[in-house]
Amino acid sequence: MTCLNLAISRIKLLRNKREAQLKHMHKEISQFLQTGQEAIARIRVEHVIREQNILAAYDILELFCEFILARIPILDTQRECPSELQEAVASIIFASPRCSDLPELMQIRNLFTTKYGKEFVSSASELRPDSGVNRTLIEKLSVRVAPSDLRLKVLKDIAREHNVDWDSSSTEAEFRKKHEDLLEGLNSSNSPATAVDSLTNVATNTDRHLVSPSAQNQKIHQSEPQMFLTNTNSALKTANSSVQSIANEQVKTGREQECHGANPVVICSSDVLERARVAIAAAERASAAARAAAELVNFKRVAQVSSDKHNKQ
Repeated sequence: MTCLNLAISRIKLLRNKREAQLKHMHKEISQFLQTGQEAIARIRVEHVIREQNILAAYDILELFCEFILARIPILDTQRECPSELQEAVASIIFASPRCSDLPELMQIRNLFTTKYGKEFVSSASELRPDSGVNRTLIEKLSVRVAPSDLRLKVLKDIAREHNVDWDSSSTEAEFRKKHEDLLEGLNSSNSPATAVDSLTNVATNTDRHLVSPSAQNQKIHQSEPQMFLTNTNSALKTANSSVQSIANEQVKTGREQECHGANPVVICSSDVLERARVAIAAAERASAAARAAAELVNFKRVAQVSSDKHNKQ
């Protein structure tokens, strides 16, 4: 009973504190929208939605604590959890490790573990089909990113609340844009592996044509070194753009981590980036070789023209 009373009191205290923080965050986002910093506002609004979800979860937990507190005599007389109290008990067990700022919930969870056993607590913690945990509470305590339509709605509500004349067309276009899912793999045309393969093929072909010319055709064509030079430069640009896009994604992930305090999965491993950098260096060497070959062709053509003029004279 004491733990329940303490939990209710702390929930009320934290609710007032978070509501004040939420008002301050609304004001900051309205200033970002007013000054045209929509990119920052789109990131901050996710934190706002997270705070709103926590406040909603607090309301549910407070009701469940009061509900259980009013029925303590029933819990004391029965060994099994009553069916009318199962949702409240299971929801508090589920929320206790997810609400670190409410340590009283962990104490209540330990009391329920002692009374009803570890199997009952495991059922609620693992969200088994018969656990009875409140569905709304599960949704509010979820760590999933809010959908784009909800983020856009919250941004519009904040702009309306602070009388900000905000054009949401660019934000709507950004939310509708389908971003590349790096967890499923990079696009084949932009992946570092593709760039590495392309650079390897170009370097191989360049070396073959420069070192081992055909014995049947001894005449040097000007177009061949130029073609090698063009292909090498194209592959070099592709690899550079791939490495730059990966770096931009990592910077964006790092900024989102600062806003959310999350631990995102490292998408691009260092060995892939290193392979791309090595391939770029190889492409630069191949490009230099192709340029030297082109200059050699031009020199031989000039020498050939001079020799022909001399023979005619």
